[in-house]
Amino acid sequence: MSSSSFSRRSFLAMSAALPWAVRAVAAGSIPVGLELYSVRDALGKDPEGTVRAVAHMGYRAVEFYAPYFKWSDAEARQMRKLLDDLGIRCYSTHNDEEFLTPKNLDRTRDLNLTLGTKYVVQAWSDPKPTADDWKAVADNLNAVAAKLEPAGLKVGYHNHQSEFTAIAGRRPIEILAANTKPAVMLQLDVGTCLEAGGDPVAWIRANPGRIRSIHCKDWSPDPDKGYQVLFGEGKADWKGIFQAAESAGGVEYYLIEQEGSRFSELETANRCLQAFRASHAQPE
Repeated sequence: MSSSSFSRRSFLAMSAALPWAVRAVAAGSIPVGLELYSVRDALGKDPEGTVRAVAHMGYRAVEFYAPYFKWSDAEARQMRKLLDDLGIRCYSTHNDEEFLTPKNLDRTRDLNLTLGTKYVVQAWSDPKPTADDWKAVADNLNAVAAKLEPAGLKVGYHNHQSEFTAIAGRRPIEILAANTKPAVMLQLDVGTCLEAGGDPVAWIRANPGRIRSIHCKDWSPDPDKGYQVLFGEGKADWKGIFQAAESAGGVEYYLIEQEGSRFSELETANRCLQAFRASHAQPE
């Protein structure tokens, strides 16, 4: 999902990558959370009630998106209290590019520390015409990572179709991966990767240890369905994705994301979680 629509709608050596996967599997169940854009209408009307409903479905984490930046300190503390009371986590937030500018970065840092976040993820960058433009995005991610590191926060980047669409023979996502430090997470959006003609499994294996969270959003090439399919109803090879993510990608948590479906937002979220569990059996 593009952060511009929120308000309206490389290298690690394999030896360094393996401990990520081993630790994740050894720790037992890899948490599955919900990107709250999936329930954006409900969230806008009743944030706490929606988070409570999501937790009661069985989700173990949530990912807040751009509107969280408008919260007061008191609202952020109250949301953190609710998360703690429910026993769920906010491992990452989705952030507009402007949230990572010098003007806003301190506020972004403080809100994420309050929420107990680990990753501050840039959710979107406008499509760029040249490789140098994408290199500038990578440079900024590195700079932000250095500024947030003393606070114990890490940085991530979330792809869309444009990052998997080649410019002069090279995909922007490859430019970002090659020019960002290994500590910068490459959060994989499966659906947009597929729509752009990418191979999620190959991308995960090409970037060991860096795919530390995945947006589990399916996609159908049927133009009448597209992103309206539920988890497991589209083109994604979830078995292959899970295997690659857990053996090489270093995945720490999964996030269901849904643009919409034939069901209500909350029913969609619940159905997707049940389908995820059915396709990815693991100990609770």
